[in-house]
Amino acid sequence: MQHTDRTTVRRHAERAAYDAEAIFSILDAGIVCHAGFIQDGRPFVIPMNYGRIANTIYLHGSPESRALRILAGGAPVCISVTHLDGLVLARSAANHSANFRSAVVLGHGRVVADEQEKAAALHAIVDQAVPGRSAEARMPNAKELRGTMVVAVEIEEASAKLRSGGPMDAPDDRDLEVWAGVVPLALLAGDPLAAPDLAPHVAVPDYLAHYRRS
Repeated sequence: MQHTDRTTVRRHAERAAYDAEAIFSILDAGIVCHAGFIQDGRPFVIPMNYGRIANTIYLHGSPESRALRILAGGAPVCISVTHLDGLVLARSAANHSANFRSAVVLGHGRVVADEQEKAAALHAIVDQAVPGRSAEARMPNAKELRGTMVVAVEIEEASAKLRSGGPMDAPDDRDLEVWAGVVPLALLAGDPLAAPDLAPHVAVPDYLAHYRRS
């Protein structure tokens, strides 16, 4: 995976990762990304659903979306995904931290006009949130496709940063009688709640009954 001075991690460089496997694993574990772009000289960051196919991230929404219209014109974009895995509590306030996995991607947007690529992108976006869902749900018809804009962002360069483990207290603080350690955090799914008008014989599919986020 290419990275330049723009995506080189400097603070705690030992936590950086630049290989595709590490970056893709962080992207694939997410549901929402944050897309940053410039409009009229001002920065904006918008949360968006996304999907990934190979080296491309796909975003979708209304053709009236300000963010998508700007990105569709080839504007540069910064996409980030972060997973918070734990709160790291040290004996001193200054050494509190967090365990996390994050990826930063730089690229340029392009509108997806090819119907086959657009359909594949929408499948990927659906399955990004719920793997296996696109094989069962009715996918967009021609009218719905016309009312949906899909923007592709080829990953031009990227980097990841990760932290794990416990607190790093200064030697002078280790005798303080203050609790120190890690509070693990995870995104947990509850039991699926059926729609009120769902036919009684329609069972919860396995991909929902066993739904988990990595």
